[in-house]
Amino acid sequence: MNLYPEYKEVQRCIKLIEEKLQWGNAEDWHNDVFAELSEKIYQETNVLLSKTTLKRVWGKVKYTSTPSISTLNTLSQFVGFENWRHFKNSTKKKQSWFEKTVIANKSVILVTSIIIAFGFISLFSMLGNSKMKSNTDLFEGVVFSSEPVTKGLPNSVIFNFDLNGISSDSIYIQQFWDITKTLKIEPNQKQATGIYYFPGHFNATLLVDGQPVKQHDLFIKSEGWMGTIDYEPIPKYLGDELLINNSMTFSRTVLDEISNSKSPLQSSFHYVDDFASVSGDNIKVSQSLWAVTIDKWAVCQSLKIVILGTEGALVIPFSQLGCVSDLGLLLNDVFYSGKKHDLSAFGVDLNEKKTIDILIKNKNVSVSVEGKSIYEGKYNASIGTFVGVRYRFLGAGQIDSFKITDLERNTVILQ
Repeated sequence: MNLYPEYKEVQRCIKLIEEKLQWGNAEDWHNDVFAELSEKIYQETNVLLSKTTLKRVWGKVKYTSTPSISTLNTLSQFVGFENWRHFKNSTKKKQSWFEKTVIANKSVILVTSIIIAFGFISLFSMLGNSKMKSNTDLFEGVVFSSEPVTKGLPNSVIFNFDLNGISSDSIYIQQFWDITKTLKIEPNQKQATGIYYFPGHFNATLLVDGQPVKQHDLFIKSEGWMGTIDYEPIPKYLGDELLINNSMTFSRTVLDEISNSKSPLQSSFHYVDDFASVSGDNIKVSQSLWAVTIDKWAVCQSLKIVILGTEGALVIPFSQLGCVSDLGLLLNDVFYSGKKHDLSAFGVDLNEKKTIDILIKNKNVSVSVEGKSIYEGKYNASIGTFVGVRYRFLGAGQIDSFKITDLERNTVILQ
C-alpha cells in the first residue's frame, strides 16, 4: 500500500480527534457520522471540511495524496494546536535528567523565575510589539482581489494577488464554498482561478503558514429563480424544466430523472440577489409548500430552508417524524444536531401542503407550521444583510406561495 509522506503524523492527529469525540470505533462510522463531524469542526474552527474530505482522511475513500495544508491546519486546530506545523512539532520526548530535576524543584525555580521575569517584562513587551508590528507591516502590502468571469453558473473566479515579497512554502487560497478546492500558491505567483456551482455570498481567504492574511467577499447572484438537481460534485442546472406559474415546481421529465436515480438525490430552488440594506436578522419568511412524493425515499422525505446573509446563514430543517435524528438546525453561530438534541418538533408530514412561517426578529427565531408555533430560539452573531433563500428537498418539491417581509420597514421585498 502506497502511503503519503506525512501519513503517520496524520494518523496521530486522527487518534487525538477520536479520543476527543468519544464516538466509538471509527471503523463503524457511517456517512452521517462524518456529516456530524464536519458540522462540529465548523462550529469550533469556523472552517468547513466536507464529509467527503473527512472520509478521505479517515481512509473510508481510497485516496493516496497528502491532505491539503488547509485541511491539516483545521484538524490540528480542532484538537487544540495553532496549525499543522505546531502539531507536528508537538511530539512528546522522553524526559531528560535535567527535565526531571527541574520538575522536582519547580517550586524553588518558580519563585526565582517570577523575580527575574519582572525585570524583563518591559523588554519582552517592546520586542513583542516590534515583532507584531513587523508582521503587520509585511502583510499590509499584500494585495488580494477576485473577479467572476461571467454572470451564469457554473462560474470561474480569477484571483489576483501580490504577495509583496513574502517567501513561504505554505501559501493557500481557501474558498469557503468548497474546502476541497483550496489552491496552493507559489511565492512568485500573481493569479489563480477557482470555480463554484451555486449562487450565494461567499468568502475567500489568503492563508500564509496557516494564518489568514487577507480575505474578501464574492457575491454570485442567481439572476432570478433557478433550479438544480444536486448531483455531486457538479449539479445539473434546470432551465425550461423549472416551471413557475401559480406555483414553482419541476417538469415531469425532471421528476422522472430524480425518481429513476439509483441513489437518493436532492433538488433545490435558489433565489440570490442584492436586497440593499435589508437586515437578515429582522425578516419574516413565509411559504406554502409540499414534497413531491418519490416512493423509494418517501419514508424520510426532508426539506431544508436556507436563509442566506452576507455574514452567515440559517438552516431550518424538516423531515418525517421518524427521521428527525438525521436533522441539523443551524442558527448561524448556534448548531443543534438531531443526534444530541430533541428536534422532533421539526417532524412534519411533507406529503401534504404545509404553510411554514419563519420569523427572525433581533436574532430571535420563531418557526410556525400551519399557524402553530413549533420552535423558538436565538443566535448571537448577525447573519448580516439578507441576500436570498434556498429550498433543498430530498427528491423534489413544489412551492405554492412565498413571501419575504422586511420587518424594520414593514415592506414586502419578494413574493
